[in-house]
Amino acid sequence: MDDSLKIRFAVSLLTSFSMAARSFKRKSVDLSAVFVGIPVMVIHMLAGYRFAALLLVFFFTSSKLTRVGEERKRAIDSEFKEGGQRDWKQVLSNSGIATLLVITIASLTGGQDRCLDTMESNLITGLLGGVIGHYACCNGDTWSSELGILSNAQPRLITTFKRVRKGTNGGVTLDGLLAAAAAGFIIGLTFVLVGFVTSECSRDVAWRQLLVIPIATAAGVCGSLIDSLLGATVQYSGYCNLRKKVVGKQGPTVTRISGMDILDNNGVNVVAVLITTILTSTMCLYIF
Repeated sequence: MDDSLKIRFAVSLLTSFSMAARSFKRKSVDLSAVFVGIPVMVIHMLAGYRFAALLLVFFFTSSKLTRVGEERKRAIDSEFKEGGQRDWKQVLSNSGIATLLVITIASLTGGQDRCLDTMESNLITGLLGGVIGHYACCNGDTWSSELGILSNAQPRLITTFKRVRKGTNGGVTLDGLLAAAAAGFIIGLTFVLVGFVTSECSRDVAWRQLLVIPIATAAGVCGSLIDSLLGATVQYSGYCNLRKKVVGKQGPTVTRISGMDILDNNGVNVVAVLITTILTSTMCLYIF
């Protein structure tokens, strides 16, 4: 291990443990998420600072937004947890695919940051596009969920456009879609700004990287819509007459609203992320 890699490894450990300790104290994650999250963060930072930046932006912005309007969310969300506490399943569903992609990229580049450029490498460009799509989707879905549920507008089921109760899987609002676009924009902007510092490209190629911003914005909206479509069709939503809340499990006091009980929220997230990752990767291959 050369000196630069040793430094990066030391920085990644320090950052990961600090972030995990702070998040655990603030109840953003539980102990299982800490044990999974630390290796994920270390892998991202060893693969490249830009990947670590995407992960950090997603995690911190999502954690902050989870705390916005907690009292209103507690009254609506049947699975509300103080601080939005995440477990290991949620960590992996929101970072597992990206972790595999950054490991592959690092093995091909030796940890050197690269630009999106099919003239240099179709494979690396496609993989980078996949990472962008992954975090744009995760961020878009989280922002749309956390802010959309606070919207004054009544959500509409994406498959029928009928008004549904807040908290219904597959329910969308204009505020939620705008939040998803903003979330994707932030991911794209982070990728571009950090890349200007960490990557070396020709001037023409470097300026073309700005196209990542609208691509990531579109991926944020696309990922949110795919998640909503899956939520409305393969994820169960029902209204519990006893708890007076929308719930995700069938029961004697529950009236069905929409969806089949095939996937839970983590399963929906993984499928939505995978589809958005593939679509964004393909888009980047055509554009760059």
